[in-house]
Amino acid sequence: MFVGVHNAGRSQMAAGWLRHLAGDSVEVRSARSEPKDEINPVAVEAMREVGIDITGNVPQKLEYDVVKGSDVIVTMGCGDACPVFPGKRYEDWELTDPAGQPIEVVRQVRDEICDRVEKFVGEWQVS
Repeated sequence: MFVGVHNAGRSQMAAGWLRHLAGDSVEVRSARSEPKDEINPVAVEAMREVGIDITGNVPQKLEYDVVKGSDVIVTMGCGDACPVFPGKRYEDWELTDPAGQPIEVVRQVRDEICDRVEKFVGEWQVS
């Protein structure tokens, strides 16, 4: 599960990368307690440039049962605002918030997320 501040940029891009790289071998979720109304259009464009379509995604509210059913929770820049559930594996990815950023910055965030997701998938497949 990818958890971001508004579930409109970083977490949506990470979910898109994981679905793209892992396919049906993993259930991918993303959410936040204060979701925006729509995904950041610049993030959508940056992902489209690499052949990943996240236009149909909708920011989701973080639900206890969904988190409870997740094995790994990756937080992105929400610090103390992200909830912690005991017994779960956590990773915190410090990434630039793409909100309000030009496409050049969002591309850098997209590529950094790709690198991290590729590493995560590699570790997960080894386990």
